Amino acid sequence: MQALQFVHPEKDKAMFFATLRSRVDGYFKENKISKHYNSKMVIKSIVLLAAYLIPFACILMLNFSTGINMLLWTVMGFALAGIGMSVMHDANHGAYSSNSKTNYWMGHTLNLLGGSVANWKIQHNILHHTYTNIVDYDDDIDDKLVFRFSPHKEVKWFHKFQFLYAIFFYGIITLYWVLLKDFVQYFQYKKRGVNKDSEEKNKATFRKIVLSKIGYILVGVVLPLVILKLPIGLYLFGFTIMHFIAGVVLTVVFQLAHTVETTTHPLPNELATIENTWAIHQLNTTVNFSRHNKFISWYVGGLNFQVEHHLFPTICHVHYPAIAPIVKQTAEEFGIPYLENETIWQAIYSHIKLLRKFGEPELQYS
Repeated sequence: MQALQFVHPEKDKAMFFATLRSRVDGYFKENKISKHYNSKMVIKSIVLLAAYLIPFACILMLNFSTGINMLLWTVMGFALAGIGMSVMHDANHGAYSSNSKTNYWMGHTLNLLGGSVANWKIQHNILHHTYTNIVDYDDDIDDKLVFRFSPHKEVKWFHKFQFLYAIFFYGIITLYWVLLKDFVQYFQYKKRGVNKDSEEKNKATFRKIVLSKIGYILVGVVLPLVILKLPIGLYLFGFTIMHFIAGVVLTVVFQLAHTVETTTHPLPNELATIENTWAIHQLNTTVNFSRHNKFISWYVGGLNFQVEHHLFPTICHVHYPAIAPIVKQTAEEFGIPYLENETIWQAIYSHIKLLRKFGEPELQYS
């Protein structure tokens, strides 16, 4: 895969990120606070992990009614999504802590989702964060079986229905992750040259992926059914409910940041160059939502502050509400749009409209 360059023709715009970074650094220095976790982040991590592990222990050890068990699986689904957004995500960006070992172990909470850290870092940290919304580079907007997330991809007949069937496929994404996604990505990234590790290291990575999948299925499915002899049908139904909820929440929250009406999808020129700076490109391809809703900000791990996250991915998300006014003010000074939807419902509506537009490009929206 050919690397792209980001070059802006206007020198004053090229100074945007240096100015912004200086101001954000100044905020942390003046207030004498770390860019990493604080007590709020620790408490949140404990709450979310407990909300996943305690219900699971109750399902395994206590003979609750079917209704109570389904409620526990539901809680686990929301907790699982919360762990992915608030704990795993920061850790694998190196934002959770200044200690690499802490980031390593907290990053492996991804195993609770059944995913691989190695593949996630390539897909998210490298491809998505570097080449946001650039077709054939950003793996997150590449055609996904029945979806068209870019205006530069071929329209197929079934895409006109994608705004209707999206919720179903969003719901099975984590189950796909458990069973197939990591294997597909492993071979795909090697073929594309994105994975630059040695053959020996890749073999070790592949073994880890296989072992983590086996471990996840053994602990999450096989042992409860074989050793504890839990009702197979009800248990598998609850397990599926948990993953469906986690899949919907994770996918929708991510889509609200990039697959909405106001974002751009630039193409590189013949010199493999994006005619923009990387930082301004992030502002053009990323949208915030519900910045002032404290509960949403707490639960989604600051992913409603995606503008701040894309500009400063190594800063823990608990600090985004404080630095957002700095980012917005600096963007306005340089004449750069600061994109946001005021509420989550506006963002969801915008996402649905864009799915429909990409499914039927002839549709026009005001």
